Amino acid sequence: MGSLVQIGVNGLAQGSIYALLALAIAVIYNTTETFNFAQGEFVLLAAYLSASLMGVMPWYLAMLVAIAAISLFGATAFQRVAYWPLRNATFEFVIVSTLGVSLFLRNIAKIIWGAIPRPYPEYFGGVWRVAGISIVKQHVLILAVTGLLIFLFYLFMMKTTLGAMMRATAQNKQAATLMGVKVNRMVSLTYFFAALLGSVAGILIAPIYFLTIDMGMATMNKGFAATIVGGFGSIPGAIVGGLLLGLVEAFATAFISPVYKDAYTFVTLIAILVFLPRGIFGERIAEKV
Repeated sequence: MGSLVQIGVNGLAQGSIYALLALAIAVIYNTTETFNFAQGEFVLLAAYLSASLMGVMPWYLAMLVAIAAISLFGATAFQRVAYWPLRNATFEFVIVSTLGVSLFLRNIAKIIWGAIPRPYPEYFGGVWRVAGISIVKQHVLILAVTGLLIFLFYLFMMKTTLGAMMRATAQNKQAATLMGVKVNRMVSLTYFFAALLGSVAGILIAPIYFLTIDMGMATMNKGFAATIVGGFGSIPGAIVGGLLLGLVEAFATAFISPVYKDAYTFVTLIAILVFLPRGIFGERIAEKV
């Protein structure tokens, strides 16, 4: 029983990272009706930037500065380059644009920090031993921060005027414009949230794995899979999909083989699509016109 609890905590922690990225993908899709394939680069840049800043300032301040910088970057420069010029173009053009920016950012990071993997500075290390169960402190931190972010996001979307305007923009941009909503600002705010979620995910997961140039792409793939599993565009689905994939990955790794760790996610994805083509929370909807 102790082993099952330990594996479950590890799986939920990993799934929380996937859930944050899936949530960011779903939010952007609902608002802009397109995908951001550079979401993983927010993970990468925040992790590397915060690690570098820890050499000149306290770890908590380095994290806050990195999160703020990447969030503002996502809402301004990234959004203006990758999405804004193609906002009236077809779906495919925006996808190619975000893919191109993703490759550009990854190579910039490679030039600045190099391609050699490096450890992330430890700031919350160690293990708690409770009733014979070993729980990694970083995993508990991931669960706590993810839960807090999801709760704050819910409050923002459901209890504030800005949240109502974002929901209106996601529902129908033209109608929202007629009602006086500044749609362009809402799109920028959406990218701000997406970059914030990605940067927090990067900082949370970096101590568990080495800093690598491909860490953003690897986690983004899992977040994208979680979005599909939960139901594309569904906010609850993104969260549930991420947690489910984390648990499947953890238990399959423990009881089957760690060799196929990444394969378990996509086997689960295929199984869900076979029996639930629209995902767990997917709904049949008419195409927006």
